[in-house]
Amino acid sequence: MAHTHSPEEIKKSVRKYMMVFGALLVGTVITVAASYIHFENFTFTVLLALFIASIKAFLVAGWFMHLISERKMIYFILTATVFFFAGLVYLTLWSMAPDSFIHIRR
Repeated sequence: MAHTHSPEEIKKSVRKYMMVFGALLVGTVITVAASYIHFENFTFTVLLALFIASIKAFLVAGWFMHLISERKMIYFILTATVFFFAGLVYLTLWSMAPDSFIHIRR
């Protein structure tokens, strides 16, 4: 049995997607503007870029991929992915440190 949507439901859905699209455009403008600002601390620059990208990724994953209304298992998988991504980023940054044990000559 096919479920038909009323015109009001369709307008509400389209409005929601347009709001998310607008938020993504604003996020892109903020990303470009932040790229022209030169901070003293490079780590802060990277953290700011990751923060902006995370918000935009949440918008895309939440609404366009419909994860906002999915079950707990989807959130668990997403959380595990973020955890392992953060671990890999940490390992990469740790290995680049000059006092890391991989740079010590024996």
